Amino acid sequence: MPVKSLRASPPSDDKRWLIVNATMRRHGYQSHALIETLHTVQESFGFIDVDALRFVATSLNLPLSRVLGVTTFYHYFNTEARGEHTCVVCTGTACYIKGGNDILAAIAQEMGVMDGETTDDNQLTVMTARCIGACGLAPAVVLDDDILANYTSERIIQKLKEVTGHGA
Repeated sequence: MPVKSLRASPPSDDKRWLIVNATMRRHGYQSHALIETLHTVQESFGFIDVDALRFVATSLNLPLSRVLGVTTFYHYFNTEARGEHTCVVCTGTACYIKGGNDILAAIAQEMGVMDGETTDDNQLTVMTARCIGACGLAPAVVLDDDILANYTSERIIQKLKEVTGHGA
């Protein structure tokens, strides 16, 4: 018996919804496509908002609570837009001991953003991670997928200003 899809209408006319729909169609609009579909939304839009959650839930015939639960459970998924650049400061034991919290404090002072915040110009989002698995590189910071190892607070601030154009 074929799976009946409700074929919800996308939240907007944005062409990126065609990519999301293609992911669901490839899996026959079955519930097992949830995580892959959420990845597609995230990759296409940069985050997963409430309209996207509703669209995916309806299209895959899942309760909204399940889709929201999966989205908020996995750290990879964002429910809010992020800055053009992301800076993740490791706060694990090794990084903490070697100055991770000093780096966070310097970022807050120099860039004006705390953990979980984005600069007003949407250039930088700052986050923390309990451990990134790079203890030998402590203190470690991940800037846009690049690991910055053994950086001082001053070097991190300099690098952030370079990539964001702040203070240039």
